[in-house]
Amino acid sequence: MMAAPSVLEERAKAADFNTKCFKKERIELAGTVEYIVRGGRDIFSSLPAAFSSVKQVGVIGWGSQGPAQSQNLRDSFQDAGVDAKVVVGLRDGSASMANARKAGFTEENGTLGEMYKVISESDLVILLISDAATANCYKKVFDAMKPGATLGLSHGFLLGHMDTIGETFPKDMNVILVAPKGMGPSVRKLYVQGKTENGAGINCSFAVEQDTDGHATDLAIGWAVAIGAPFSFQTTLRNEYRSDIFGERCILLGAIHGICESLWRRFVMDKGMDEEEAFLRSTECITGPVSRVISKRGIKAVYTDMNEEDRAIFAQAYCASYEPAYEIIIECYEDVACGNEIRSVIAAGNRAKRFPVISPIDGTRMWKVGQVVRSKRSERSDDLIDPFAAGVYCATMMAQIDVLMEKGHVLSEIINESVIESVDSLSPYLHARGVAYMVFNCSFTAATGSKKWAPRFDYNLSQRAYTAIDNGDALDMKRLDDFLNHSIHPAIIECAKLRPSVDIALTGLGEDDAARAALS
Repeated sequence: MMAAPSVLEERAKAADFNTKCFKKERIELAGTVEYIVRGGRDIFSSLPAAFSSVKQVGVIGWGSQGPAQSQNLRDSFQDAGVDAKVVVGLRDGSASMANARKAGFTEENGTLGEMYKVISESDLVILLISDAATANCYKKVFDAMKPGATLGLSHGFLLGHMDTIGETFPKDMNVILVAPKGMGPSVRKLYVQGKTENGAGINCSFAVEQDTDGHATDLAIGWAVAIGAPFSFQTTLRNEYRSDIFGERCILLGAIHGICESLWRRFVMDKGMDEEEAFLRSTECITGPVSRVISKRGIKAVYTDMNEEDRAIFAQAYCASYEPAYEIIIECYEDVACGNEIRSVIAAGNRAKRFPVISPIDGTRMWKVGQVVRSKRSERSDDLIDPFAAGVYCATMMAQIDVLMEKGHVLSEIINESVIESVDSLSPYLHARGVAYMVFNCSFTAATGSKKWAPRFDYNLSQRAYTAIDNGDALDMKRLDDFLNHSIHPAIIECAKLRPSVDIALTGLGEDDAARAALS
């Protein structure tokens, strides 16, 4: 079996792109040149040309991304005058049929049907079922697609699976990707907000794996614009799954889960802190004020905003935590890149047919305390930043950035996967509903990854970083200088100019929305 192309080989494929329907912009990030397409409702007039070859879009699945993308596409087509129908395809007897009908997709108006029938009739098939299910049924999907149709993916997992078993996509179909850098509910909520404020939405990466008619790039960009992307940047399917599956196991979910548990236990057991105070200084601090500072002004601002005493605590925590975090992060990346982690997800999916493999984590004392703390938010300000917790979190985020840079990913992808998706899309939900809640209710791929990797972060930080501090071991304080002078900081500020024009509003978040609040 031939090895999959390297990240750098994939990056060369995505160095530039041509578009006939949209305006391409050149940006510079830390001395590197990339090209993006800026979205917004003001360019909806370009959508009819982008979708000119499409009469029906079949959105297959109603999990995290399905509700958001189907509704956004339907609304955008109507507003832009696109002559195409959006049809949702689900398994016969699916419990999600009722939810799709509530969103206006019905059998009577021809916008809801059995998935394989919908696939066979669609010019663009957007496959949004779970990764494990995709691995089991993709051949049947390929067989059902009509000649010349386009397969659309929002995750490169399927290609990763096919790489591990030596298979390729049929040569007679277009294969494109649009991957929102956030959860499905975020994609919908920010799109709705964007109806009154141009530019609200979730950034997307896009990729063209196969182009049989020369129109695939414009179709991919059009799809991103139609679901509300403020800006879209090019990647490849392989680099997307390498960074995405890895990212959700690290700073997006797995690492933050492990960091919060290690910090709370340290504050309570080693420092004798009150349990609620410990939760405020660990989980609440990270998902709330630390994330908000990073969102608005970058990672470095977390440190520069502190007084001298807190800076010293941050520096100690940062320098002690960077290497233990890096050690886990690079192992995780390489397990994803070689296919081990993909095989692990598929194996977990097969085990799930016999017994549950994802269990809730909110029954422990820490997460019970968290419920109490969140219930008291109206009684206090929500701006407490603990310098030790901030140092551990920022060290882990920077270690993830460094691994992706070393592996050759483009900076727009690195910043979106490691920073923007974390603090702008995921942290508001983690803060509103709790880390424990989100770990249990996220996508199967993300949940299995968090379950597997979170304890590794907890263990390595507790056994190496915290003990080094407590034992008075010499720390490599040069790491703080590396952090303060890192080239990523101006690049983050540049990318932040392209963030959504409004913050996500979580008022009115219902249980159904929260249960679907999953990583894409």
